[in-house]
Amino acid sequence: MARQSDKDLQEKVLFINRCSKVVKGGRKFSFSALILVGDGEGKVGYGFAKANELTDAIRKGGETARKNIHDVVMEGTTIPHEIKVKWDGVEVLLKPTPEGSGVVAGSLVRAVLEMAGIKDVMAKNLGGNNPINQVKATFKALLSLRPREYIKELRQ
Repeated sequence: MARQSDKDLQEKVLFINRCSKVVKGGRKFSFSALILVGDGEGKVGYGFAKANELTDAIRKGGETARKNIHDVVMEGTTIPHEIKVKWDGVEVLLKPTPEGSGVVAGSLVRAVLEMAGIKDVMAKNLGGNNPINQVKATFKALLSLRPREYIKELRQ
């Protein structure tokens, strides 16, 4: 895990959930926020936080995301190899594509890939629509990628 200066990082709110609890005086609301940070050059992280105020949840999620920044293995503008990963009920498939084809993916997976700086990739969500699990599955896939040289060494 690498630390990055805050000025280089972009922050994006991926998902906000409002939860209500009925109490004696009425309804009490709480919020959870899923936040993504990245520099667009191979470093990306996410944070999930809960709070009674929306702004506090977003702030806490951003702080958590900045603490959990990871390096992503890239080969030019794409990923080195195809990968299929399962996390809870969500399964994500990532495939490298030729340069210039762009990011072909659903909204949450697309946001993670673009924030990481990957420009040419095809992604498919093969099950589940829980936003937190989609992001976790995408991160698991990105962190499971290995450079081409490493794979060549294993095969010899």
